[in-house]
Amino acid sequence: MTAHDAPATHGLSTGPATSLAYHTGTWRTERPVYVDLAPPCALACPSGEDIRGWLGSTQEGEAGFETAWRRIVAANPLPAVMGRICYHPCQHACNRAKVDEEVGINAVERFLGDTALERGWDLPKPGAPTGRRVLVVGSGPAGLSTAYHLRLLGHDVVVREAAAEPGGMMRYGIPAYRLPREVLAAEIARIERTGVVIECGTRVTDLGAAQAEFDSVVLTVGAGVAHHVDIPAGAASKIVDAIDVLRDVAEGHPPLLGRRVAVYGGGNTAMDAARTARRLGAQEAVVVYRRTREQMPAHPTELEDAIGEGVRVQWLSTISGVDTHTITIEKMELDGDGRPHGTGEFEELDADAVLLAVGQDADLSLLEGQHDITVSDGVVQVDDNSMMTGREGVFAAGDVSPGSRTATYAIGRGARAARAVDAYLNARVLPAEPVVREATADRLNSWYYSDAPQQHRAELEAARRVTGFEEVLAGLDAEHAVFEARRCMSCGSCFECDNCFGMCPDDAIRKLGPGMRYEIDYDYCKGCGICAAECPCGAIDMIPEVR
Repeated sequence: MTAHDAPATHGLSTGPATSLAYHTGTWRTERPVYVDLAPPCALACPSGEDIRGWLGSTQEGEAGFETAWRRIVAANPLPAVMGRICYHPCQHACNRAKVDEEVGINAVERFLGDTALERGWDLPKPGAPTGRRVLVVGSGPAGLSTAYHLRLLGHDVVVREAAAEPGGMMRYGIPAYRLPREVLAAEIARIERTGVVIECGTRVTDLGAAQAEFDSVVLTVGAGVAHHVDIPAGAASKIVDAIDVLRDVAEGHPPLLGRRVAVYGGGNTAMDAARTARRLGAQEAVVVYRRTREQMPAHPTELEDAIGEGVRVQWLSTISGVDTHTITIEKMELDGDGRPHGTGEFEELDADAVLLAVGQDADLSLLEGQHDITVSDGVVQVDDNSMMTGREGVFAAGDVSPGSRTATYAIGRGARAARAVDAYLNARVLPAEPVVREATADRLNSWYYSDAPQQHRAELEAARRVTGFEEVLAGLDAEHAVFEARRCMSCGSCFECDNCFGMCPDDAIRKLGPGMRYEIDYDYCKGCGICAAECPCGAIDMIPEVR
């Protein structure tokens, strides 16, 4: 007697008179197949992290923390940094938001990053030496990511940075209340321990000489050069670049801005400049922006934090003139296409300083006269697949190349640049990115998941924020980080809940043991589809039977 001829001992079968006694697989017109689909959080992550995977490891508690962290650093070597400054597009894509609130992915990443620093976990060991040398120009997120991933592949990597300390715009553009310098320094030092050499105070001025010294060059210069606008000024000394103010503060030389400060612009730099002005003693800080709140490019949380710290925003306004103690504001209106135009209505505001925050470009002076490298709209043009510029062996990533100017995007592009350089040095073609299927919300049975509120991080009260550069947002402790990780619904990937096993009317699903998932005996599966319909995470497809 075979196992399938014996009376059933599980599921809904009660004896040999059930369908278990018959090869009901012959009835089937569709068959269930287990699948692994890409969760929307991972698809939205520019750094390319396996978010579902490392959240799953975090759910194990203490035993899984290091495994989770190592899954992160397989893609991103700066989790403690990114757990603070990333605008977490992964969370905006999270299917959990359709149940209650999105999973606090960024908060868990920060917890794991901080835990790794506290416990001294080191990054993976480099691969076997290749004998190839690569120069990375710039030590911002793109440069550090490129260098790290190239080092893991066994190449010798030198990073040359014009500034006195590494970190690029993370150090000189993001204030310490968002990113404590000791956190940034610790994660950069860990990258250096893999063997990456960082040479600060070393500006690269001759691309040809660099190519003669190295097998390949990767340009990762950050956007640190401010745009300028023509504003009639009777007191031009009052007008300064916001990015220069942020840099001076980062270098320990805070400027004297006065009691009333106006910031011209609407991006994240404008918000940081206004918030920094408050911390430097400004009693009034007003952001002058020529469009509406809905059109503002600053991240909503940056705007909300600034307003919470007493920053005022003058919407639909532009600065038309600057005088000794005042600025002249022209009111704007939007046309039918949403573009702002002047109304001819003016007012004056008191201002001791005007900070310009109307955009930044990368310093591309290194490429002057390099006719085989194309620069368009302030960025270096690269091949979409190989990331190589018009000159063989010279690549570009981060702010200097096309794409979003965020740290997480720069990290992802840095990793891709490293793979492209490795392929070039080994005379291989970089494979195209694989086509994946998304685990969309309509595949999920969300009612299987218990309601669980998001674990929100504590914030420094507004009155204390403006007195210094103490970090505003606190981290989660271990208990709350685990709770938050367990809110993940494992979209598109089986987590062994046993629903399919328990619901199958034919006992056609077999458990293979912890971590091994299940298999389907198609001799007995008649294709009823109950398993697929009841799978909480949408990890089963029903496909037409081919006989």
